[in-house]
Amino acid sequence: MPATSSKSDRPSQSAEDYLERIQELIDEKGYARVVDIASSLEVTQASVTNMVQKLAETGFIDYEKYRGLTLTEKGGAVAARIQKRHATLSRFFSLLGLDEPTQLRDIEGIEHHLSSVTVDCLNDLASVLEDHPDLMKKFRARNNRAQPSDS
Repeated sequence: MPATSSKSDRPSQSAEDYLERIQELIDEKGYARVVDIASSLEVTQASVTNMVQKLAETGFIDYEKYRGLTLTEKGGAVAARIQKRHATLSRFFSLLGLDEPTQLRDIEGIEHHLSSVTVDCLNDLASVLEDHPDLMKKFRARNNRAQPSDS
């Protein structure tokens, strides 16, 4: 019988955003609290509390009311995968010459929809492009149109 993964093994896009932000806060401040998550994601504390409870129930975080929270090994693995995916896309888009606001908007728009195979391919392509500045020079010469600001 083929192995199946339960729904709790694959967090939703929203849950991935929370896990990524929790890890970033822990990296920045040494801890993550509901109030910090709410502020940084620009959502209500009640919304964060609901998500944090779901993440705790599914084993992604350890949460104690009125205290900070920590990622479990399972949650840390998801957060690391998300951060790697985000960094790869940022690296690739930087090579294409996209400005930071465009990168951030596009990364948020696509990062949850890419398979790990695709992200690995983009990472490999970025490495090839970095190793061959002559190719990048040709690309930039062909791609000299203005940066999109709202498309």
